[in-house]
Amino acid sequence: MAEVINMPRLSDTMEEGTVAKWLVKKGDKIEEGDILAEIETDKATMEFESFYEGTLLHIGIEEGETAEVDKLLAIIGEEGEDISELLKGGADKKTSENDTEKNTSEEKSDKDASDKEDSKKDTSEEDKDEEDTTEADEDTEDTSEGTVPEGVEVINMPRLSDTMEEGTVASWLKKEGDTVEEGDILAEIETDKATMEFESFYSGTLLKIGIQEGETAKVDTLLAIIGPEGTDVSGISGAPKKEKKKPEAKKETSDKTSDKKAASKKDTSEENRASEEKKSGEDSKKKSSSTSGSNDRRIFASPLAKKLAEERNINLNQVNGSGDHGRIVKSDIENFQPGTGGTDYTPVGEESFEEVKNSQMRKTIAKRLGESKFSAPHYYLTVELDMDGAIAARTAINSVPEVKISYNDMIVKACAMALRKHPQVNSQWTADATKIAKHIHVGVAVAVDEGLLVPVLKYTDQMTFSQIGAQVKELAGKARNKKISPDEMSGSTFTVSNLGMFGIKEFTSIINAPNSAILSVGAIVQKPVVKNGAIAIGNTMTVTLACDHRTVDGATGAKFLQTVRQYIENPVTMFV
Repeated sequence: MAEVINMPRLSDTMEEGTVAKWLVKKGDKIEEGDILAEIETDKATMEFESFYEGTLLHIGIEEGETAEVDKLLAIIGEEGEDISELLKGGADKKTSENDTEKNTSEEKSDKDASDKEDSKKDTSEEDKDEEDTTEADEDTEDTSEGTVPEGVEVINMPRLSDTMEEGTVASWLKKEGDTVEEGDILAEIETDKATMEFESFYSGTLLKIGIQEGETAKVDTLLAIIGPEGTDVSGISGAPKKEKKKPEAKKETSDKTSDKKAASKKDTSEENRASEEKKSGEDSKKKSSSTSGSNDRRIFASPLAKKLAEERNINLNQVNGSGDHGRIVKSDIENFQPGTGGTDYTPVGEESFEEVKNSQMRKTIAKRLGESKFSAPHYYLTVELDMDGAIAARTAINSVPEVKISYNDMIVKACAMALRKHPQVNSQWTADATKIAKHIHVGVAVAVDEGLLVPVLKYTDQMTFSQIGAQVKELAGKARNKKISPDEMSGSTFTVSNLGMFGIKEFTSIINAPNSAILSVGAIVQKPVVKNGAIAIGNTMTVTLACDHRTVDGATGAKFLQTVRQYIENPVTMFV
């Protein structure tokens, strides 16, 4: 069955509220305790929790709109439930109330006109009696209102839910004599729905507690009094206000005249009270704005989290919430690790940018790599190589006079020979057919100041280690000096990118179109490995192959890497 939620009375002086923000939308699933909206009262902006579970079927007050207390705020029920009668009933009720008020007003006008004629016949004695009665009433009111000293604020039991008639003080978090700041939690109040924290809208000293822990009282019963320290509040009664009895008149006309005057006086009193409440609300908002000025972010925390934070002296501004919408929960407080600094530090600086015009090279890199990444379906295969054999072979080769090769030269040679065994990797995709190259041209990525260039080693499989090393150095030098020709950078069928010299252990690359694959080479790392059933210190290198799934299937890419691994771990096989 659908549940109707009305605009709640979130403070004892609240007459209307503004929906500052909806945290859920129509159609969302709602759990009991979920925050539905942030509602701005005459005192502060507060979270409003749901006391029901179901689906949010209707929002009656949109963000930014203001409505009186008890006006339809939302409807929660089962998904797809018909709520037309609830909506229609609300409208009919409003129309009926307006009609009743209109009829009552018309009847009152006719009655007042008749009473006015009758009142002309009243004697001066009746007027005197009325004046005496009025003066007595005023004396009584002055005595009652005069008991509230200047600067003292009386706090009544608030209506914390739209159906709340009475509340129980579960616990007081402040005691008489404590200093209270605006926003401090005064007590935990148990309603007919849940136990909620009640914040103070005033600053001062807690002079009196009207309802003790465990006691239950009706809404608007005196809960507490806050004011300047040492103020005498013994004359303020905790009993609810009682209606004043009207003195009996000797004549009917006297009753009518007294009623008219009392009504007039009541209207004036209500106007004054409304004016005072409005002024108080504005002052409170200004104070709240001033208080929160030091931290623009509003804190959302569960009552238990706030209580734990207060007990542990934790500043909630320093806690990151893990709950819905960033709400701070109990576990966030329990897991909070305070910073080492003694005070909070907020860095201050000026945001600025420097615009660097994109060079033609950067535009080309952006275009080509963007086209490759978003058109070719990349996938990645990673394998760890045992480099002990490669290290020994390189040491032996470099011992020959006038010969010096790098590990990258060995990787390039191994890839070229593996491409001969796995020609599908040496291919490129076209709309109508897959072109498998019979020649092997390996591109070697070279970093330059402006970006990245890829010189191409033509017929790499036919080169020796020394020839590969010499040509890589020559083409890299040309690339860095901007003397490399377009022909020397075109025609690659496979690419190798090495960042091992920068200490990068492993990485992935974007395929250099129109190639079907690119090998990313990491640094040689010493670490414990298992050899012949025993743990030893070994030298390893991680390489990752990025493949275009349109031309190279996973098994094909894996077999290619397996061949490269065999060549690197046993370099002598590359001489066969």
